[in-house]
Parts: sequence; C-alpha cells; structure tokens
Amino acid sequence: MKKLLLAALLLISSVAFAAPQYGGVLVFGRSGDSTTMDPSHATDGESFYAASAVYDNLVQFKYGTTEIEPALAESWTVSEDGLEYIFKLRKGVKFAKTKYFKKDSEFTSKDVVFSFKRQFDENHPYNKVGGAFKYWSAMSMSDIVEDVIAVDKYTVKITLKKPEAPFIANLAMEFAMILSADYADELAKKGDQEEIGRKPVGTGPFVFQKWTKDDKITFEANKEHWNGRPYVDKLIFKVITNNSVRAAELKAGSIHIMDFPNPAEVADLESDPKIKLVKQEGLNVGWLAFNNEKKPFDNVLVRRAIRHAINTEGIVNSVYEGLGKVAVNPIPPTMWSYNSDLKGYEYNPEKAKELLKEAGFENGFETNIWAMPVARPYNPNGRKVAEAIQADLAKVGIRANIVSYDWGTYLKRSSMGEHDMVLIGWTGDNGDPDNFLNVLLSAHAAAEKPAQNRAFWKNAEFTKLIDEAKVTTVVEKRTQLYKEAQLIFEQEAPVHPIAHSIVVAPMLEKVQGFKLDPVGKRRFKDVWIEK
Repeated sequence: MKKLLLAALLLISSVAFAAPQYGGVLVFGRSGDSTTMDPSHATDGESFYAASAVYDNLVQFKYGTTEIEPALAESWTVSEDGLEYIFKLRKGVKFAKTKYFKKDSEFTSKDVVFSFKRQFDENHPYNKVGGAFKYWSAMSMSDIVEDVIAVDKYTVKITLKKPEAPFIANLAMEFAMILSADYADELAKKGDQEEIGRKPVGTGPFVFQKWTKDDKITFEANKEHWNGRPYVDKLIFKVITNNSVRAAELKAGSIHIMDFPNPAEVADLESDPKIKLVKQEGLNVGWLAFNNEKKPFDNVLVRRAIRHAINTEGIVNSVYEGLGKVAVNPIPPTMWSYNSDLKGYEYNPEKAKELLKEAGFENGFETNIWAMPVARPYNPNGRKVAEAIQADLAKVGIRANIVSYDWGTYLKRSSMGEHDMVLIGWTGDNGDPDNFLNVLLSAHAAAEKPAQNRAFWKNAEFTKLIDEAKVTTVVEKRTQLYKEAQLIFEQEAPVHPIAHSIVVAPMLEKVQGFKLDPVGKRRFKDVWIEK
C-alpha cells in the first residue's frame, strides 16, 4: 500500500512540476491590431504587445512583477547627484536576421544612442520619421535627458538635466526599447526609412515574419536570444475584434489564449474543463476625459456637473459585472501614494442640474462622447459605457451623440483633441505614480499635439507638484506631493474616473507558464504548450 501511495505521489509531482516542452505554435487572440511596429511611436497596448515580442530594453521588469532586472545592460551605476547613469552592455548579443535584414549585426552602444537620440535630437536623421514621439514627449523626457553618449563599444553614459526618481523604471518601458542602428542605416540608403515601423528588427525573443493588417502578425522563435530561446516555435497574434467570437474561438481550440473576455462570459469560460483563467487586479484606470480646451468643458462647473450626473456605480455593476471597482482617483488603489481620503463625486442628478444652471446651461447643451471600438483592460465594452453615460446625461439636459472610429484612428484623432468627451484609460507602464499623473494629466503631456493628456488640462499647480515629486528620491515626500496633486485633480475634475478593472486571461489548460504583467505587457517567451 505504501509503495502504491508513493508511486501516486511521484506521479502527481511529475505532472505538477513537468519540465517545459519546446515546439508548437501559440495563437494569441486579441481585440485589435497594432498601429505601428516602432515602439518609440506607439502609445497603445496592442502595439506594445508586438514590441515586447521583437525588442529588448536596457533593463526590464521581472516577468509578472514591477521589479527591475538587467536586460541588454548587464549593470549600471548612478552618480551621487543622480545626473549621470553609466550602463555596461551585454556582449555578444545579435540582432535577429530576417528576410529583409541579413547583416550579422551585434548590439552595441551605437544602437542605444540611435534608439534614444532620434527621439529628442531634432537634427537626427530619424527624428522626423514615423511621426511624433508621443511617449517621450508625454513623459517630458527632453526636459530630463541632456545627452546619450557611447563611451565605448559596450558602455553608454546618459546624462540628465535634473534628477528623475523613476528614470530606471522608465527605461523598462516600450518607448525605450532598443532598435538596430545598422538596419536604420540600410533603410536610409534605400530611402525606405518608414519601413522601420512596419518591418522590425530587434534582439528580442521572437523574430518578425509577417503582418497582415487587421488579421494577424506572425513571429518565429529567436533561437539565438541572449536569455535563451522561447519554448514555442511560432507565435501568432490573431485579431478577433468581437469579444464573444474570441471566446468561441478559445472554446473551439483555434486560439490558445484570449485577451479581454466579456465579464458576462467569464463564469462560462471558467466552467469549461478545457479552459483555465488567470486573474489579477489591474494597475489601471478607465475614464471619460473632458476636452478642457473646448467650451463648455473649460468651465469647471460643467465638468463637476457631469461627474455628479453619471451613475458610475451602476455602470461598473452592469458593464464590469464583478470584474471592476468604482474609480475615484486617477491612479489605482493598489499603487503607493493613492489618496484614500478622497471620495469622488456622488451620483446626484439634482446637484448636476444646479451646477449647470450656475454655469449658464440651465437647458443643457449638445455634445459628443467618443466610444472605444475595442475592449481594453480598463474598459471591457466602450459602447455600453458610452450608452449608459449618454442616458445619464440626458436626464440633466445634456444631449450627447456617440462617435467611434477604428482603434488606430480613434487614438490618433483623440490625441489631436478632436473630441468633446472621450472614453480612454491607462495601464501603468512602470509601477510609479508619475506614469499616470505626469503622462496623462500634466501640462507637459498636453503641451503639443498629438498629446497623451486627452483632457488637454493644463493646471500649473498640479504640474508643479508632479514636477517636484519627480526630482525627489524620498518616497514619503513624493507620496505627500502626489496626494496633494490628487486633491487638485478632484477639485478641478478634468476627467471622470470610471473603473479599475480586474484583468482576466482565459487560456487552454495545456498552456503553461503564462503570467499577467502588472504593467499590462503580454509576454510569451516563457510560455509553453503541454503535449
């Protein structure tokens, strides 16, 4: 009997701790397509997914965490005044060869200089290629970075104009991914510079093969990756815009992992024996941004009125269905420096009417709400949320028309400020409050169009607090500054926070090793398929 019990325990142990297996094709079903393959120009999660497959950073977030670890840089040092960073680069790393780039090209300091300087040096030959560097601009990097210098082949020095508390974490974000200078030079010689955003070359775990717009992107394993090859031989990002269709494809086994299920379908997926779910409280926020540059949203009374007019709890209950929490602040409650003393705006239509009357809009006004065309981690159904807000606003005399575009156009036109109100949101990139408050709400982030600050709110007092926090290394002091900034945010109401969502990733039982990243990445290097 003891032998049988021991044999059973050994069998269970071998199943529970089975060694990862190589081979196979992994199909990831997602809600929308990438807008670009150049991470320095991207601002959306779908583009970042593809970037994470192809490129590496100097430093990276440890898989599934916000902890920083070395990547293309083996080590780094920081001067006492916080103004000089020296990076020692990993030797022997090669850029992947593709059908369109066959050169044997080693990653060196020149690639780091190329990848960063193109984003702030107006005389750089690639500074005008591909459009604006929106993330670099939104994070005020040109006000932070003085220069990027190749000290030698494997050493890079970055000098700053002022201390920047989250600087190392910033370098783990997609806009700081490293592209190939040799490949850029080849494209320039042929006059094909724009191809850098369509046919990527990186050092990452996967090698780009083909992009069929609005259908799929195909990658193959980079068997020479510096940190070990991926387990799967091929990775396919499949665009399936309808949430229910994605769920049906997963149940049929034609995709392995799906993004953003409808909350109403989660229980059904969870009950399927062929499917398992990974859940995690998201580092995100979804909101309705008011265009503060347009009348009547330049009037704080109107903004406050709308906040009172929206039944946010009702929206979260009906749309998120247990997979979201009502948002009060512009940062999630799981993030340090969250101001728990603030309570937000209660649902009070009568108060909304009083404020509208005081603002000179007793009879309301006509406007528009831009509704997101695809599901995002912070908003599972933009259309339903927009319809609910539309109905709430109608009760106080505001007549709102719903507008939508394809995802790429939606992002582009809203970044230019064409909307009155727009549903948008954010998943944190680096685990730091600066990545929400500065990138999305500071005056810097609305200084130029296209802009990340889609409220186009330029509050000097708020921005001063954010700027002070960025150059402060004492966490307690930064926390107090961010809490003060959140108070101003509540008083001025530039946007209406809606929800912080719980992120759910359903997948086939045979998929192993997948983790949800707090910073919203989807990484597949360590994912394998059980045979």
